[in-house]
Amino acid sequence: MALTSPTAPVPNAAEILRARYTKRLPARLEDLTGPDHGTVDLPLHVVWSGRRSFQVDRPRARMGLYRTVLAEGQRQDVTRYLNRDLLVRQWPILRTLISRTIRDVWEDAFPELARAKATAA
Repeated sequence: MALTSPTAPVPNAAEILRARYTKRLPARLEDLTGPDHGTVDLPLHVVWSGRRSFQVDRPRARMGLYRTVLAEGQRQDVTRYLNRDLLVRQWPILRTLISRTIRDVWEDAFPELARAKATAA
């Protein structure tokens, strides 16, 4: 007698990642109240190796900060370390440096980011 297991749909990796990043979204972009200048030191649960301190005033360092927080931060990290105006301003470039899943989740949730992409093109 052969044993059979019930067949339940198994979500694929893309669906799992999309759900994970969706849970990290702020309710609205205005909730992104991070600094617009100075130094940000990320906690170990966001960045556990490599660079942890970022100068927000330096565009290249800020891009690294935003990439890290978008990929590894939880919702409270996203709202604490990202600044709405800076995110919108640098989105046309930042969107090319992050994963497609993160980019799609953010642009689906916040059409303003998708419009920022279109106006920069």
